[in-house]
Amino acid sequence: MNRWIVRLAALVLVAAGALALATRTQAPPPVADGWRNFEATWSATGQRQTMPTGSGRDAAIVQLSGSIVLTVGEGLSRGFLGEMIGFDDGRALSVGRWLWTDERGDRIFGEMKGGPVQTGRRFAGTITGGTGHYVGLTGSYEFTWDSVVAAEDGTIQGRTVGLKGRYRRGKGQP
Repeated sequence: MNRWIVRLAALVLVAAGALALATRTQAPPPVADGWRNFEATWSATGQRQTMPTGSGRDAAIVQLSGSIVLTVGEGLSRGFLGEMIGFDDGRALSVGRWLWTDERGDRIFGEMKGGPVQTGRRFAGTITGGTGHYVGLTGSYEFTWDSVVAAEDGTIQGRTVGLKGRYRRGKGQP
């Protein structure tokens, strides 16, 4: 019976050591200069108002809102309400401002640029600040519109893929 207890104890120690080693190897790499990485998804719906430009492609004002869910990233909430107002010039440029609000009401502000709001188009965003827990936040991110569906009544729906970025807090911020 003593041998059985010794073997069981040795097995438990080996399993605990393997678990500790696996946890240690999965930890994120050290942060350089305070930068932290994040990844997310964004699904949004909203309205698009268009105006003919004579170039065969309409200019548009787009207003979107929807859920942003972080899949990677410490120090940020796991979920936000994402809102964006943008302008598409009808040729090659879209610019906009965005706002992410977490469950506490704390906000992250920013701007974005990209091509037309269409499936497969790439956008880049800049984090310009925040309120509450996010005061002093700066950073950047990018994503691709995985799908964008626009109806004749001006309703628009979109989903992103590859939303990845990095952020850091200003000096003296928690």
